[in-house]
Amino acid sequence: MIKKPCIPTRQLSLLIFILAVALSSGAAQRHTLIVNGRSTDVLVIYMNTLPFVDLEALAKTLNGSVSSSGAKVALSLPPSSKDVAPSPTTPSAAPGPVPAQPAPSTPGFSRGFLNAGIEQMSTLREWHTALQTAIQNGIPLSEGLLQPYRAQATTNLRLASVAATTPDDRNAYRLLNTVYLDMGKLSEKYVGMRASLTYIAPDALQNDDLNQRILTCGHSLGAMAANGQFSDDGSCH
Repeated sequence: MIKKPCIPTRQLSLLIFILAVALSSGAAQRHTLIVNGRSTDVLVIYMNTLPFVDLEALAKTLNGSVSSSGAKVALSLPPSSKDVAPSPTTPSAAPGPVPAQPAPSTPGFSRGFLNAGIEQMSTLREWHTALQTAIQNGIPLSEGLLQPYRAQATTNLRLASVAATTPDDRNAYRLLNTVYLDMGKLSEKYVGMRASLTYIAPDALQNDDLNQRILTCGHSLGAMAANGQFSDDGSCH
């Protein structure tokens, strides 16, 4: 007599359940699971409006694994997987207001300050040209001759101060202020020499250290404007 293999009661119950699901799923609708916009091979079967998926197939799709211990089944997913949606956590207490974080400082010059700085350097250049032309051509120097340039430079410097919003803006503004003050000192020097009837050589500016510093600082500020960021090479000090 051939003995039939004995199937444990637990496995027999599971087999009957699987057969019942298989038979009933013939009339159920099958759907394809889409994870984060990506279509997968995992089938979704709706039974009594409830969706069921193959847990092993789902874990494989998400590069995870399934393990069981007693009555518990664990689904493990890699933390770095892009397909893993962040699961909400239940806080132990109501969260308080999120403290405001300081806005990061924007590197480089702001557009408003850059435009104001370029305008100021243009006015200082016109002021210097007027002074140089008067000295080279023996034109009588007076405060009234150079006052319009000084007044415009004063206004432009104030506008640059208002427009300074980034650290680079504020650092460059200090140099703009320095060259503005130096230009005022240079003008006052030669206006004073003219008032005291001191002879002024046509090439006097070429040998003037203050004038050379103004020119060097102007070149440095021009290079900063071209690069769009602050870089102090010591020329203005």
